[in-house]
Amino acid sequence: MQFPFMALLVSGGHNLLILARDLGDYIQLGSTIDDAIGEAYDKTAKWLGLDLRKSGGPAIEKLALEGNADSVKFNVPMKQYKNCNFSYAGLKTQVRLAIEARKIDARIPISSASSEDRQARADIAASFQRVAVLHLEDKCKRAIEWALKIEPSVNHMVVSGGVASNQYVRDRLNRVIKKNGLQLVCPPPTLCTDNGVMVAWTGIEHFRVGRFDPPPPPDEPEDALFDLRPRWPLGEEYAEGKSEARSLKTARVHPSLTSLIHASSSSTTIV
Repeated sequence: MQFPFMALLVSGGHNLLILARDLGDYIQLGSTIDDAIGEAYDKTAKWLGLDLRKSGGPAIEKLALEGNADSVKFNVPMKQYKNCNFSYAGLKTQVRLAIEARKIDARIPISSASSEDRQARADIAASFQRVAVLHLEDKCKRAIEWALKIEPSVNHMVVSGGVASNQYVRDRLNRVIKKNGLQLVCPPPTLCTDNGVMVAWTGIEHFRVGRFDPPPPPDEPEDALFDLRPRWPLGEEYAEGKSEARSLKTARVHPSLTSLIHASSSSTTIV
């Protein structure tokens, strides 16, 4: 697969839609403004009394097969906003209220629930999953439109992160992506949750083109201070997708990785 391509990150901590124009050259089309989809899956699974040993995603996906996805009317988040940002906090609240209304007790595990109780939980799981993924679909459709305006040669969308191992998510996104003329690319499910591989491979790619810092001097103190960047943005926000959300404002404490690489294009190191 060659540049340019699109990428959708769907994980427990973050959602991100980007256009990757080259290694280290990214445009941010959309991001999380509160809770990510993986967080919503995990909380829903916990409230439904599901087995979380393999995280909430697989548990919800399995139980949803027994439910009616149209039985509980949840609203798709941010339908009124014509951007590509994600929000799952409101959907989590809708799910919690639906669970409370049906008097589902999470202290009773699903394995011990009555048939009626189990069906109620399955209906909520299926309805939640349908709406959670509809939110992804809506934002992906718009992001593809934006990406093709910028780079008409885009042919692929990579979907990665822990939630990308969910087969329901893959199938639904594949339909949307194909309908809009692109091809879906997903890592093997076993690698979707392997952050170590993702970070290491990114490091290898940058190392190959000479982007690395020199080793620290031998006399550097062990307690040397480093500038930690927990919310370091990959790229600049696309003009049509800029958000005034607090989480995106605080993400701008540091220049984006893309801007730093552009600024240091004549050097072999990145500060």
